[in-house]
Amino acid sequence: MTATNLPFAKAAGTAPRPTASRSAKLRTRRLRTRLAADTALLVVAVCFALPLLWLLLSSFNGHATMRTQLPHPFTLGNFAAILNAGTTFTPMLNSLVLCGGATAVTVVAAALAAYPLSRYRSRLNRPFMLTILFSTSLPITAIMVPVYGLFVQVNLIDTMWGTMLFLATTQLPIAIWLMKNFMDGVPITLEEAAWTDGASSMQALRKVVLPLMGPGVMVVTIFTFIACWGNFFVPFMLLISPDQLPASVSLYTFFGSYGTVAYGQLAAFSMLYTTPVIVLYVLISRKLGGGFALGGALKG
Repeated sequence: MTATNLPFAKAAGTAPRPTASRSAKLRTRRLRTRLAADTALLVVAVCFALPLLWLLLSSFNGHATMRTQLPHPFTLGNFAAILNAGTTFTPMLNSLVLCGGATAVTVVAAALAAYPLSRYRSRLNRPFMLTILFSTSLPITAIMVPVYGLFVQVNLIDTMWGTMLFLATTQLPIAIWLMKNFMDGVPITLEEAAWTDGASSMQALRKVVLPLMGPGVMVVTIFTFIACWGNFFVPFMLLISPDQLPASVSLYTFFGSYGTVAYGQLAAFSMLYTTPVIVLYVLISRKLGGGFALGGALKG
């Protein structure tokens, strides 16, 4: 290579490698960023863990207060005091009937509503989906007064099935939105093959689409059930008889007059109150992580 070609050789060469000091600075910066992120996550985890720790410790504490402390004395009396029909068994059964029925109605209605939105193109699809999105952000307190008046006029006040239908209505917008998005992931060619074999649209939905989007259906199911299970305001407004109140409303029984609270019994009841949700999640956790069973469905 001649001397005249040296400048071009330098220009075409690779970029200079970072020095050792620059590499050390980059590693230090990345370490600080990771440390800050881990610290923030740890703070958030502690904020969530402290209330759960209070529930666990206070449920076995004979003199429980609002402080998070070790049980002193350790006792099972809090559980013994609430394990009766009036305090726990009847409200829990009412919650299972109310939330289970509302979840079943919501999932079925959401699947039927999401199918045409996912499979058929129309000018009304986008306005309808935007209306659904707006309905999900509408606060329930804004419509409870007219709903209460309507329930009184049509004699649905203090009825379990009327409250169940309204709970399903409150969860239907977000359920339709989620169900439609999951349904979009199922190829329409599978339905076309079913139609070729003589299946109707409803048969294709029931035997092809829904089985393939099983994880999506399970997500909508558990999301709806948890939202209904923790709903206090709707049953509090629409149910009057004490024997029909769900567990979310019967929590009031642990708050006495003059600001007194039975913290130990409240913690024990809360532990039992969260059990059905945990059991439901454990039962369907495999389907939640299973993904869509489309592997090999489009081959051949």
